[in-house]
Amino acid sequence: MPAMPTPFRLGRLKMRKKYWFCFTWLLIISSHMRINIIEKSKKYKRMTISGYFIAAGLLAMTMLLGGCKAVDDIKNTHTSDTTMKELKTEVPRVEISDDKPASSDFSGKNKADNAETSIDDSFYISPITDEIFARIDGKSFKKDCTLSREDLRYIHVLHKDIDGNEHEGEMIVNMHIADDVLDIMKQLYEADYPIEKIRLVDEYNADDETSMEDNNSSAFNFRFISGTKKVSKHGFGLAVDINTLYNPYFKIVNGKRILEPITAEPYLDREADFPYKIEENDLCYKLFTEKGFVWGGSWKNRKDYQHFEIPDEIIAKWYPEFVL
Repeated sequence: MPAMPTPFRLGRLKMRKKYWFCFTWLLIISSHMRINIIEKSKKYKRMTISGYFIAAGLLAMTMLLGGCKAVDDIKNTHTSDTTMKELKTEVPRVEISDDKPASSDFSGKNKADNAETSIDDSFYISPITDEIFARIDGKSFKKDCTLSREDLRYIHVLHKDIDGNEHEGEMIVNMHIADDVLDIMKQLYEADYPIEKIRLVDEYNADDETSMEDNNSSAFNFRFISGTKKVSKHGFGLAVDINTLYNPYFKIVNGKRILEPITAEPYLDREADFPYKIEENDLCYKLFTEKGFVWGGSWKNRKDYQHFEIPDEIIAKWYPEFVL
């Protein structure tokens, strides 16, 4: 396909057309005048030279006018061409403010909002479904369990270890403290408070010693207090143990020392500096005690540094059959 002539070439073509038109017209006029002049020159010889000057003058004036008009056309065509180029190449600039989110989803929430929503979705409470019950039946929920399954709640949380690595955690507690425990766990997570493991004790076949040696944090595990028919606080799901290896249970009975877990000997010295240690006025202590829990590390006749429980008088209101 032949190339289209540019506006400048079109201008030149127009100029040439006008020029040849004017030139042809002048030739006709001048030829006519020349004939007349020659004929008249026979009578008036002086008219011949004057006629040529008149013809030459008309030719010059016509060429000048035609050329000026062609030049104006070229200028106008060039100006229009330049304007068109500017319109084509000049793209409006869109200013992006740093105050606005760089991107958002279809709901209008930005990434920070989505991240917060995702975190909230990871902290939730659920009834004990058949699927969850199948995991605890015959383990933490023993055959002689006197507590109704409907009194328990499953809690899903996030937590971070001492290196800042994020983990999912799950715990079963009593329905009366589920909201408080979930709130505590979320605040500990947001504050980067280190908790190494939060797993159902059923993953250790409901064996407390094995779970504690693995530094696992847990709550519900049905059992009676040794030698009695009184259900323990863990049996009600009303006690929570945190970072159990580094915060052991310690008691002397008849001159015999009881240590749980047995591997926690290095962590009996509470003046020593080591990870995962719970002490009075640290964040874990503050959050639990603010919710009405009692810390076992403050007991006089024994120490249970991992342990937070609901007081007896509160439990008696929820479960009148509870023996003080």
